[in-house]
Amino acid sequence: MQGFDHHPSFLDETQQHQLLQDIQTVLQQAPLYTPTMPRTGKPFSVKETNCGPLGWVSDKSGYRYQPAHPVTGQPWPPMPPLLLEIWRQVASYDHPPEAALINYYTPDARMSLHQDSNEQDFEAPVVSVSLGQSATFRLGGAERTSPTRSFPLHAGDVMVMGGDARMCFHGIDRILKSPPPDLFTNASLPVEDMQRITSLGPGRLNITLRRVNKPHNS
Repeated sequence: MQGFDHHPSFLDETQQHQLLQDIQTVLQQAPLYTPTMPRTGKPFSVKETNCGPLGWVSDKSGYRYQPAHPVTGQPWPPMPPLLLEIWRQVASYDHPPEAALINYYTPDARMSLHQDSNEQDFEAPVVSVSLGQSATFRLGGAERTSPTRSFPLHAGDVMVMGGDARMCFHGIDRILKSPPPDLFTNASLPVEDMQRITSLGPGRLNITLRRVNKPHNS
């Protein structure tokens, strides 16, 4: 699909270690919390936080971006330089991301098919970075009923959804607790390292970089 790019093993082990340490710093300032669904208040199966000028949040009031953590009330911490460098290398977009949504998946967490549609600037892609345990990613089309395909995402993988793929439905079917050895790449960081560095239990971290607002005209 035009605009969809999967970069396996984009981050080597050293870069994964660095990004995990950066995320640990973020979590100390902006702890993970459990968002809830609009209207129903049903809790998500993932925990979330953000870094950057804006952060994506969800509660009974709806989905939105805001400049402060919904629990602490403090501004989101700065986006780590490595995330900005990843965006620079793969986004093919002249303006920086404004939000980095950090999702923490426990081994039984899921993410149902959805669109990333709360942004104003759909010309910018969505860039996703995977750390920790592998997961089965499902990609559909512009309609929820479009045919889907699935494939594994591993630690160090980077994925770009732009162009025609920007508004595709997508989700996480399951976390791969014991994937076959051939699903791993040499660049995959052991799950134990994620646990040790971030003090989180087994699971997966996904960082999604997004541009929220349209750039101002010069």
